[in-house]
Amino acid sequence: MNDSDLALQPVAPTPLQARHQPETRRFQGIPGIERTPSGRLWATWYGGGGDEGPDNYVILATSIDGGETWSEELVVDPPADVRAYDPVLWIDPQGRLWWFWAQSQGKSTYDGRGGVWAVVSSDVEPPVWSHPVRFANGVMMNKPTVLANGDWALPTAVWDNLIGSTTPPELLPEKTSNLTISTDQGKTFFRRGGADVPLRSFDEHMIVELKDGRLWMLVRTKYGIGQSFSRDGGVTWTPGCATPLGGPDARFFIRRLKSGRLLLVNHVVDVEHPRDRKNLTAWLSEDEGHSWQGGLLLDERELVSYPDGIQDAEGNIWVIYDHARYKGGEVLIARFREEDILAKACVSPAARFRIPVSHYPFQAQP
Repeated sequence: MNDSDLALQPVAPTPLQARHQPETRRFQGIPGIERTPSGRLWATWYGGGGDEGPDNYVILATSIDGGETWSEELVVDPPADVRAYDPVLWIDPQGRLWWFWAQSQGKSTYDGRGGVWAVVSSDVEPPVWSHPVRFANGVMMNKPTVLANGDWALPTAVWDNLIGSTTPPELLPEKTSNLTISTDQGKTFFRRGGADVPLRSFDEHMIVELKDGRLWMLVRTKYGIGQSFSRDGGVTWTPGCATPLGGPDARFFIRRLKSGRLLLVNHVVDVEHPRDRKNLTAWLSEDEGHSWQGGLLLDERELVSYPDGIQDAEGNIWVIYDHARYKGGEVLIARFREEDILAKACVSPAARFRIPVSHYPFQAQP
């Protein structure tokens, strides 16, 4: 086996070793969250090394007391100069917990090919994880969407060329914000199509199925958030264009809630400092994204980013995000309800901000 094949090899989750402990980290963030039917919370993020690069590994943590305390349970830490990064958690319609991540080889952050991997477990104690399976090229940064016909729509992407990476010729048609589909509840996956949104930035797209049957793809761009639409289940997409949603060129989160409203978590841009990642805020839409109400400020600080979220059976919304990846690496949760968003304030007993999940002890460099 050539060294260049290492990123194509499965890496099973293992317990944390000494080198994976928080006190050894100098970088961590990019989190995801889920809550199993039994009520257990799960969180994932990645760290290792001092930046995004070959020393990265993904971490899985859990809480059995509603997020009050957390235990870091497992890591995926590939060998040599293969990095594991951009993890995602998702509960499928059967109640199974999926843990996704990407693998890439080399000294740069991306090798031009990537690869999305997953393990899956039923909601049992303790979890029993399947063998890792690679099901798509590139990266997947956000949760799948279950479409009305039962298809699973996974937002994967083969990134545009980054410094130090070259896309293999056979993958050039996949250099879009892709829609990877499973029609058989996760047994098989295939790429159905992809949107080409100008000035997209690491894609990090999400899919919403609108009430008129169209798929609405929202994509991270250098100017904020772009969009594209599909009327044929994701085979073809309209030319990409800008939305009025704005943002500082960072990950956002959008999801349909049980009420039928759409939830959006994004940054409020500082006009004087438009690239600053601060003022992470939640809004609701009653009209399929044409207008947005409320505006619950979750965290006003600089260096807050990368929200992911869920809504539990009781209606509570849990949003996980990171703060100061290189100076303490906080992973935090905000918990609130729709009425809090509309009131722009904590009016429900459940509302609580900055619930700590993980951090590493920051030491200032001399």
